Order: sequence, then structure tokens, then C-alpha cells
Amino acid sequence: MKPLDLNLLRLLVALEQTRHLGRAAESLRMSQSGFSTALSRLKLQIGDELFVRSGAGMRPTPRAITLAETARAVLQQIERDVLDASSFDPRASEITFRVSMSDVAEVVFMPALIEHLSVHAPHACVEVVSPSATPLRELLAGGAADLAIGYFPGLDRAPYFRQALSTHTYACIVRRGHPVLATGLTRAAYASLGHAVVVSPARSTALLEQAIERERIRRRVVLSSPNHLSLPATIARSDLVATIPLGTAIDFARSAALVVLALPFPPPTFPIHQYWHKRTHKEPSYQWLRGQLKSLLSAESDRYAKQRQVLYGRG
Repeated sequence: MKPLDLNLLRLLVALEQTRHLGRAAESLRMSQSGFSTALSRLKLQIGDELFVRSGAGMRPTPRAITLAETARAVLQQIERDVLDASSFDPRASEITFRVSMSDVAEVVFMPALIEHLSVHAPHACVEVVSPSATPLRELLAGGAADLAIGYFPGLDRAPYFRQALSTHTYACIVRRGHPVLATGLTRAAYASLGHAVVVSPARSTALLEQAIERERIRRRVVLSSPNHLSLPATIARSDLVATIPLGTAIDFARSAALVVLALPFPPPTFPIHQYWHKRTHKEPSYQWLRGQLKSLLSAESDRYAKQRQVLYGRG
């Protein structure tokens, strides 16, 4: 069998990551025609189609996904051992960090991360990858995302790693001037009000639903939406109440005519972790990023802790 050109491994990894012929070629500074020619050589040598067109992009075959993971490991090993790329200079690097998180987690965590990177890694970029379209396991294993932040209890065993950051909970938001502010958000008021509910596959949402069910409260759902970001405007212009993660509630209330209220029953709590796949476990750039996030988002630096204590006490 003809020896495999290592340059073709870079091509395979780039296309598997981007799923787009033009962007993959651009990332390797190749012309699209040159990239296509090289891809044809690789397909012929491997004996597999590797990628098939799907809409505006390219979908990898199972064989391509397996080969891309092996190729990525080989290239990383070459960089470490042959090219001595074992160090990472955050102030000089133009790296793009691919981080997966939900929209609500992005509201809470991204401002602090971007502010921190602007000082300590001024040339770095962040690409947020939604965990809803593709299973998070596949995103991390395949390289579409290199780190995930949130509550993902399914990622608790090899080949995945996790590190605890902090613990979060839930609270309610209503408009400023809402009648319930005069009477208090009692259990009866919570049950009688119209609710805006975010329908989300997030595991923390299931915890909230279970807590409400245990309290034997039936909510009157007036609005059901898959998005958190429309809530501030909707709540500010109605008498609805929404129950959302506390950090999001506090941030929404800072920029809109909203008030944050405690739930009228013990709120569910959920841990926030950062997760990664074994392929990036020893990658210097992501070791650095994980260290920064541990410092930024830990319980000790939790910027919502004081308001959580005001709402729910020390417990």
C-alpha cells in the first residue's frame, strides 16, 4: 500500500471539523480546487467516500469520523514531539476556542470569559457551539467543540473528563410594578399566575419540573418557547412570571424593567461543570483555558452568590 501523505491527514481533520469544503480549504490556505483534488486522492487511497454532500455542507461517513479522530491524535503528537509545540503563549496565540453551551449559559458565562480573554489572550477568539443540534458527546469526540460548560450529567465517565465549577439554582422574574410585588409570591400566587416557560432539553430544566411536581403545583402556561432570550421583553410587557436559572434572572433584570423573586418553595440546585474529551486533555491551550475558567466560574468567585443568599438564605 502506498504510504499515506501526512498532509492529507490535515485535510481530513479540517473537513471533519468544518463540514464545509470552502471553509476547510480556507483554513489550510488552499484553493478549493486543490483541496478537492487532494480529497479525491485520499478517498481513493482509503477506499471510502469519506464525505457526502448534505444541504450546503459535507457529512462525514462513519469511517471518516474514526479516521479523523486518529488523524487528529497523530497530528497533535507530531506537534508535541517533533515540532516542540508543547507550550502555549496566550498573549500571542490567535487560537479559536470552540466551547459548547446553551443560550442561557452563554448569557451568564460568556461576558466574564470574553472580558478575561481580552486582557490575557487578546488575539484569541471564541466560537460557541450549540449542544442542541448534535449530541454533546459527538461534538466533543469529533472536534466540533473542545470544551462544554453547563450541567450535563451524562458526561461523567471515560473518555470524557469533567471539573466542578459552581452550583446554580432557579428564581422568578416579573415586571416592575407587577401586582404580585405588593402581595408576595406565595404558593397560591405562583400557581394562579400565567407562566412563560422555556421548553429546553437541558437536564436542569427537568430538575425544575420535578421540583414543581413534588410541590403539587400546576402552572398555567400561557407562553411556551424554546428560547430564553425573548423572555425579558415578554415579561416586561405582561403579567406573566417566568422561572429561570438565577444567574440569567439577575442578568435579565439588570437591563430590563424586571424584578427577581424567590420561588415560594425550596428551589432545585444543579452543579455547573466544564467537560472535555480525552483528545484535548493534554492540549496546552485547553489546559490553560480550563484553568482560567476554573478561576473565573468557581464557587469562590460566583458573582450571584450574594443575591442567592438574599433570596434563599445560606442554605
